[in-house]
Amino acid sequence: MRPGNNPRPVSAGGSSAQEARAARNAAAWRQLLVAMLPFADSASVDLPISRLLRLSLFQISTGMAAVLLTGTLNRVMIIELGVSGSLVAAMVSLPLLFAPLRAVIGHKSDTYKSYLGWRRSPFIFMGTLAQFGGLAIMPFALLILSGDGQGPVFIGHIGAALAFLLVGVGMHTTQTAGLALATDLATDETRPRVVALLYVMLLVGMLIASLVFGSLLMDFGPIRLIQVIQGAALVSLVLNTIAVWKQEVRNPALTAHDVVRPAFKEQWTLLIQQGRTVRLLVATGLGAGAFAMQDVLLEPYGAEVLGMNVGSTTSLTALWATGTLIGFALAAQQLSRDGEAHRLAGFGALIGIGAFACVILGGAIALTPLFCLGVMAIGLGGGLFSVGTLTAAMALARRGHQSGIALGAWGGVQATAAGIGIALGGGIRDLGSQLTASGALGPAFSGPATSYGIVYHLEIGLLFAALVAIGPLAKHAASALQSGQSEHASDPSERRFGLAEFPTL
Repeated sequence: MRPGNNPRPVSAGGSSAQEARAARNAAAWRQLLVAMLPFADSASVDLPISRLLRLSLFQISTGMAAVLLTGTLNRVMIIELGVSGSLVAAMVSLPLLFAPLRAVIGHKSDTYKSYLGWRRSPFIFMGTLAQFGGLAIMPFALLILSGDGQGPVFIGHIGAALAFLLVGVGMHTTQTAGLALATDLATDETRPRVVALLYVMLLVGMLIASLVFGSLLMDFGPIRLIQVIQGAALVSLVLNTIAVWKQEVRNPALTAHDVVRPAFKEQWTLLIQQGRTVRLLVATGLGAGAFAMQDVLLEPYGAEVLGMNVGSTTSLTALWATGTLIGFALAAQQLSRDGEAHRLAGFGALIGIGAFACVILGGAIALTPLFCLGVMAIGLGGGLFSVGTLTAAMALARRGHQSGIALGAWGGVQATAAGIGIALGGGIRDLGSQLTASGALGPAFSGPATSYGIVYHLEIGLLFAALVAIGPLAKHAASALQSGQSEHASDPSERRFGLAEFPTL
């Protein structure tokens, strides 16, 4: 080789510079990824991102079942199958009425006695089987219930009630034990982000399911209905099995038969004695019932008043879920900046009032975009209200060191109020339809929108009542912060809120 023609020193120097530049670029991309995707750093050495995403599949199946129960089936039953709204509302409310027992399910999975050493997996599998069974028998029960099948109609009533109840039991059992398993697998540092990712996956599952079901049911028919619902049953079984497979490590010490179960009576008494607990629970119940009364009515309203087809009305669930996700993000941003939880809940109730006004006006002037805007705003307001009241309940738990029972009380009140609200919404709609058909309300209120409008106006009234209940709490919290009486005023991190704290639907 000729002198002066040796490229090695230049190549080594250039390679070193390129490696440094590549390292800086990689670090910059990692920072950008974490900034734009808040859950990118949820993984840990023991719980890599591939395993975490596989575990989150049970939330996809739960979101799919939720869309079926509160989105697609209520419209199909009322419009296509001709089932009364009150009966549909009662059926859809059955799974929600089981939700208060989630605290018991979680407690049972914590103290489960087993020689195999598993605590969470047995509950996940049993919940999956219950959900699969409910979805498997549901379409046949619905066809008998509508009068199109063979056999007495009361068999359809019994079968439909059993199907909805089994799906509800399966959803709540699987989700409670699945979230507990994720909490067990995550480290203390990554646990909030892991649970946050699982909640977002629930909404992702709802969005995907609403779009898929909408496209599959464009050409509605009894056979297609059976195929879609039983296909959902099979998909839920496969997803949950993949999600839980080899996730939980056996630990016989935790499932030994000498585990002592704690009592709840004394803790409940201490919680209720914490000053403003009852007012907070009343506000939570009023707001949850108000936002839930429309769950079985929005899609039939869109079909009957605005002439939307099955696919279009099913996509309303996607709009609602999008609004809810935006509400989560706004709530997290405000509370991370030391926002006040009760005031945030009040803003959610105000947005809900405006949202129901848009729904009413959209039907009155036959303006579908305004109606869709109202649907998204319902999700936004409901998300803010739920986040605010939950954060306030978390504060009660911190003060009394009763996190389980405080959040259980909040979840029980919210779920029960939602179930009652759904049932009342369908019943009031049917009563309004009868009054309209009989002419008791006069010719000015003879249209199909009248019966729905009665429910929406009642929801607006309940949201105003929730504002009345929660207003003094916001005023007291603001005064406490100004006077420095809040025990957490000096620690802003204690008032931060992330998606990890938000409960499921």
